[in-house]
Amino acid sequence: MSAREVLVVGAGPAGMAAAAAVAEGGCRVRVIDENASAGGQIWRGYGSDPKGGAPRFARLMQRLAAAQVEMVAGTRVVAQPAKGVLRVEGDAGSGDLSFDKLILATGARERFLPFPGWTLPGVLGTGGLQAMVKAGLPIAGKRVVLAGSGPLLLAVAANLAKQGAEIAGIFEQAPMSRLMAFGVSLMSHPGKIVEGLRYGSAVKGAGYRTSAWVTRADGTDRLMSVTVSIGGKAREIGCDYLGCGFHLVPNLELPRLLGCATEEGFVRVDAGQQSSVEGVYCAGELTGVGGLEKALIEGEIAGLAAAGRSAVHLFPRRDRQMRFARKLDEAFALRGELGELAAEDTIVCRCEDVRRGALEGMRSGREAKLHTRCGMGPCQGRVCGPATLFLFGWDAESVRPPITPARIETIAADVSDVASAQDVR
Repeated sequence: MSAREVLVVGAGPAGMAAAAAVAEGGCRVRVIDENASAGGQIWRGYGSDPKGGAPRFARLMQRLAAAQVEMVAGTRVVAQPAKGVLRVEGDAGSGDLSFDKLILATGARERFLPFPGWTLPGVLGTGGLQAMVKAGLPIAGKRVVLAGSGPLLLAVAANLAKQGAEIAGIFEQAPMSRLMAFGVSLMSHPGKIVEGLRYGSAVKGAGYRTSAWVTRADGTDRLMSVTVSIGGKAREIGCDYLGCGFHLVPNLELPRLLGCATEEGFVRVDAGQQSSVEGVYCAGELTGVGGLEKALIEGEIAGLAAAGRSAVHLFPRRDRQMRFARKLDEAFALRGELGELAAEDTIVCRCEDVRRGALEGMRSGREAKLHTRCGMGPCQGRVCGPATLFLFGWDAESVRPPITPARIETIAADVSDVASAQDVR
């Protein structure tokens, strides 16, 4: 067992938990992540300060260090040049990493839906705005509107208010009836109720509206105001920033490249978190958007399974978190009216400047690519893909390497000596 090489892609909570569990089982483990430090989006910035308000992050870092897990930051997967090998690229170079078992914990990203003015400077994703503030964007005294869908709205509003932002409104597209039903279902998750109440208290007076959404953003060189539909009536609100995101979608590019089967937008896994591809495990948001607790427990199960150890004792906790994930999806399901926000001249594919009018009448995403290059820009459909799925029902038909922008020499190289990848950072 000690000779088994396990590669973990993603150093967020799921990837960290998986790496710790599999290393403690006697395997040699390497974790790669495109960010500068471990922690993922939820623990962003804690890598340089393990005591930064996340005790579980600190404990996981201690487990990883004790188990001698190799952490490789600033490195992204580009392709699979051969079975059991991933090609990676970092700022210093590229190389190939071999593995006996692979654990994918690539997380999720925000879903964006186009509306007039959504490309203006000052219009950001909800989580993106929070990340920029954490990185040093001055927010004190700025008027901020948060809109879209999902628990992230309240969490980000609370964090920005703590930094001195003036929260001009929080607009959730889901109806109150669904949110109330979701709230009742949380009785079995008291910790989440406490967390929600804490966020709500932090933005008390900011104005949280349900069945409300931004219909347009206006400004000249940058955002100046947004128009919001509240109960069918339009209201204009002046603001400096709009954080707008419609819940989360999993980063499926790598699992799909490897041939992992998906179902209802997520990777299908068995009880041990193994995908349809033998030896490839998936954990966290890839299998269902359910937050931190689900990511940690699934990561632990995937790590134990990859190390050949039993994880049966963890199944009840995982199943409970999966039920929560399904309720989350039901509560924040998108309403049909959002599909009508984009006008004919509204840009849908930002990379290639493709407008909605050019996409009308297309029968598939493939046809849209051939005629308009929609989804063929640097982001490779990561932004417009979920939007066109919602607007037109076009799901990704295939994923081809490179799955992220890469240097030509990286793509063209032969399968290299695996040892050379040790220098990729």
